[in-house]
Amino acid sequence: MGGDHGPSVVAPGVARAIALLDGVDVSFLLHGNEAELTAAVARLPALRGRIEIRPAERVIANDEKPAQAMRRGKGTSMWNAIESVKSGEAHAAVSAGNTGALMAISKLQLRMIGEMERPALVASWPTSRGITAVLDVGANIDCDAGRLVEFAILGAAFHRAVHKSRNPTVGVLNVGSEDEKGHEEVKGANRLLRENVFDMDYRGFVEGDDIAKGSVDVIVTDGFTGNVALKTAEGLARFFVAEMRSAFTSSLLGKIGAFIAQGALRRMRDRLDPGGGGPFLGLNGIVVKSHGGADARGFAAAIRLAADLAKSDFAAEIDRNLKRLTAAAEAGEAQATVADVAADEDKSGERSSA
Repeated sequence: MGGDHGPSVVAPGVARAIALLDGVDVSFLLHGNEAELTAAVARLPALRGRIEIRPAERVIANDEKPAQAMRRGKGTSMWNAIESVKSGEAHAAVSAGNTGALMAISKLQLRMIGEMERPALVASWPTSRGITAVLDVGANIDCDAGRLVEFAILGAAFHRAVHKSRNPTVGVLNVGSEDEKGHEEVKGANRLLRENVFDMDYRGFVEGDDIAKGSVDVIVTDGFTGNVALKTAEGLARFFVAEMRSAFTSSLLGKIGAFIAQGALRRMRDRLDPGGGGPFLGLNGIVVKSHGGADARGFAAAIRLAADLAKSDFAAEIDRNLKRLTAAAEAGEAQATVADVAADEDKSGERSSA
């Protein structure tokens, strides 16, 4: 029921997803206003026998605060959709609704993997070499070294599950590629990733221009930097498309050129399109946030993303690597304790000698 368009986009989006997932035994639970959903589904023969409508009396508004959504969320279409994942009735939930509310309710119901505090938002970034996963892009503003390593683990598992890379290459976003550059958080993450064995190919620090180059499969950063980078890229893409449109409509010759090149221009537009959104990584369950303004094509892409994650070894891989990170942290604490004891003994010996 969420997003800018509600059932008028969700229902045809589900129909498109069925075509995209041809050969996959997939069915859908649609949570929301029964009358609106029934009317939307009735117009789409492809949905017959593949969907079940689950009535929900209330809907979380797009401008509702996360804390308010959690207090009054029970019984809403969003709450019920996530609850179906928690119960095991559904393998994944997809919503175009309120992002903050979706994250808060997902965390409340599904809980986090291991000792993680908040989910990470990942963006699938089109590059000259394919797709680079960038995270976090807005959910976690302040991140220590351990949190950045968690993002590397989540991003590598995501890229392997969705973009089919065998051994994802990973880099930490920094102001330079040299080890001595950057603040202590990125330096600490760099050390942890170099000194421990995780299921990824760690390449060290990368810079801002490496995102568009596709230098690595996964780029890790804090949510503040990631969100600024994402919004900047989206703004530049819109500016570029608008300038192209202006150039091609400014004269008769330009219009003729646009007509001849329309296939190539359409492919370029689709590549610059942010697509189906992204999942909240780190939850004990799969929740995918579709863009609020997504059309049926974009919502279908979000459903396909959810299906790819549900069919993969995604959760098990994250669990394995987080256990390795915990072991590394415990080993580091033990070494620090031994060093402190040795230092205390040295000081005690010096006092005795005196």
